[in-house]
Amino acid sequence: MSETEALWEVAEHGAVFVERRPERATGHPMHVLFVGDLDERAAAISARGIEPAASETYDNGVRKFLYRDPEGNEIGIGGLPA
Repeated sequence: MSETEALWEVAEHGAVFVERRPERATGHPMHVLFVGDLDERAAAISARGIEPAASETYDNGVRKFLYRDPEGNEIGIGGLPA
């Protein structure tokens, strides 16, 4: 984490991540849910015809898929290394 980020564990394998992004303060929120079954959830979303706009894998192996709507709002799902 950094001075502009915070992470709160709200349940076993459940956390809320907040990041200060002043350039997006006029809208276009971004939310990320950390899940224990990332691959299963991503497959279920893909089965509905929705593909991620981006994906990331961090140095520690944590993965994240980002989904965007036409207005630029984002929701992401992240999970532990495969």
